[in-house]
Amino acid sequence: MPDPKFEAPEVWCPGTCATLQRFCISSSARLPGDIPARSQVRMTTQQIIAFSVIAFMMAAFMWDRFRYDVVACCALVLAVATGIVPPEKAFSGFSDDIVIIVGSALVVSAGVARSGIVDSAIKRFFPNLNTLYTQLALLMIAVAMLSAFIKNIGALAIMMPVAFKFAKKSGASPSKYLMPMSFAALLGGLMTQIGTSPNIVVSRLREEMTGAAFTMFDFTPIGGVLTVVGITFLLFFHWLVPSRTMQNNSIEDAIEIKNYTSEVAITNQSTLLDQALSDLLKLGDGEVIATAVLRGGTRMAAFPDLTLRSDDIVMLEGPSASIDRIVSQGKLKLSGKPLAEGVHPEADIISLEAIVSQESSLAGLSAKELALSYTRGVNLLAISRRGERLKERLGSLTLSTGDVLLLQGNRASLRAVLQDFGLLPLAQREVLLGTRRRAFIPLLILTLAMATTAVGLAPVPVAFFTAALGMVVFRAIPLADVYKSVDGPILVMLAALIPVSDSLRTSGGSDLIARWLSGAAMNLPAWGALGLILVTAMAVTPFLNNAATVLVMAPIAASFATGLGFRPEAFLMAVAIGAGCDFLTPVGHQCNTLVFGPGGYKFSDYPRLGLPLSALIILVSVPALLFVWPVK
Repeated sequence: MPDPKFEAPEVWCPGTCATLQRFCISSSARLPGDIPARSQVRMTTQQIIAFSVIAFMMAAFMWDRFRYDVVACCALVLAVATGIVPPEKAFSGFSDDIVIIVGSALVVSAGVARSGIVDSAIKRFFPNLNTLYTQLALLMIAVAMLSAFIKNIGALAIMMPVAFKFAKKSGASPSKYLMPMSFAALLGGLMTQIGTSPNIVVSRLREEMTGAAFTMFDFTPIGGVLTVVGITFLLFFHWLVPSRTMQNNSIEDAIEIKNYTSEVAITNQSTLLDQALSDLLKLGDGEVIATAVLRGGTRMAAFPDLTLRSDDIVMLEGPSASIDRIVSQGKLKLSGKPLAEGVHPEADIISLEAIVSQESSLAGLSAKELALSYTRGVNLLAISRRGERLKERLGSLTLSTGDVLLLQGNRASLRAVLQDFGLLPLAQREVLLGTRRRAFIPLLILTLAMATTAVGLAPVPVAFFTAALGMVVFRAIPLADVYKSVDGPILVMLAALIPVSDSLRTSGGSDLIARWLSGAAMNLPAWGALGLILVTAMAVTPFLNNAATVLVMAPIAASFATGLGFRPEAFLMAVAIGAGCDFLTPVGHQCNTLVFGPGGYKFSDYPRLGLPLSALIILVSVPALLFVWPVK
């Protein structure tokens, strides 16, 4: 007969909370009052298989011999073959909310990146951030503060494009930024009740258990301390993250063109009207030079202090992305006829790079002679000729074999031009120069999505899916680029892992962990029991989603805390912190998954930075919790 002092009071499971009620009905044996001694706990065959499959999967991830989505799919097939995942549940992961959230966030992030609005804001308010340390500090602080009040994956989606800009500017790998930013987003979410799902769930459970929920800022003292400590650690130990290259970036890097020559015109609407030429070049981050300024029929030297006038034409040389930044932020006009005039509004206008081949009929002709914009509806925006600085105007320049042309037009017109003139398209990559963007629409869409989730008008997956759809409907991202922005292998990995991870619950493996935990915690002091709860929540989160971890752990934590004569608040907070801080895997939280592909990470990269950070969080959390939420 169990000791009466460990029996869980009925107040733990009132019928007013449907989620908690389902938990209690399905797992009443989990509460410490009904837990047998550790020597009596026996693993069933299903539990042994479930633990073995997950152990095999984790070992394969760490081995890194096969790509992560292949490993996840093999684990799913093995789980179905051994019977721990029913065949009818094998593909349930493809409809899971996490897959929708991550896929939608990638589309939203791509839309924000194309707008350039966040990059412009950074340039305006923080123009002198040139070192990795200052850039990383800004990104992590911004992500953490945003995560306290909006969904942390949304905060990360906003700042990821800026991280890529900073990486290019400083010459560092994006992997140096993205993982610390993801961890900062997780830490920032700990600061408020709405910052992360575990805080919301544990607050609801406390209300069901004690009659009083945690308030909005009850989480702030502990979350604030952990955020400051964590960001400080990440700033000084980011070198633990290896420099990785995004797997699908190698072709783009190999064919990157660095010396495009283009022409831009100053208009009456330009922000650079009556400004110095040097102000125009500042927008290009020092990567663009002006070779000449054409005013009327006069060619003028490109002196930095030259004042720009309306209808001036400036010849620029530099990377297409940097020229695009100057054009979009300076509200300039590129050479060529505006293709929007007379074109169906649904036309898909893109920019494309093509090489003049030896068989091309364009060799020896000039753009003026071809008149592509009038005869074919295609503009010549820029030309790159290896090893040579072009001084002639684009219209007068005689094309040669090997020239790289940057062409603008709708997809049908460009395909016809490539075929008819024998041009060879370069490997497909995103070229923004010459494409139309709506600067504030992506940010407005994302803001509305996060606002609706914050006030409870829509769940996160619905809000983000709607935001991704809005990016397409309002043409913030071309329809043809939508599926390019979605990282297929990441989504397949998530979808395959969800039923495999759920096998821990369905086989009773999570119940077994709970029994071991409660048995071990009975004879520990307050700080030891608190640390054990925190460590276990951190360990379980990669296999259950963080909300499920709270549902499993919180009743157990509160029950044996009360049985030992302790107040439950510190233990509930420990569960929320542990469930919200998965720094060890790319699959335990959507933020880690979101940066996995773009950062080019390996599965084993996460514990390199995440393990010492987790240890630090545990060391700081336990005394901080005991100080802020005394157990006596």
